Amino acid sequence: MMRRGLAGQRLVAAFLGGALLFNYPVLSLLDRSEPFFGMPMLWVCLFAVWAALIAVVAWIAERGAR
Repeated sequence: MMRRGLAGQRLVAAFLGGALLFNYPVLSLLDRSEPFFGMPMLWVCLFAVWAALIAVVAWIAERGAR
């Protein structure tokens, strides 16, 4: 029973962390004109943060299911 509550708290923390990382002031720090593999740095960072959030949520969900 305790694991389920902890998994819920971790999912809420992942959501709040994602909301913070996708906030305008944080994203404006990455808004550079220098390309990275032909793509603007902002798009590369958005993809990396998005992929990391999906991986963290999947890890929490799988771990909480045990």
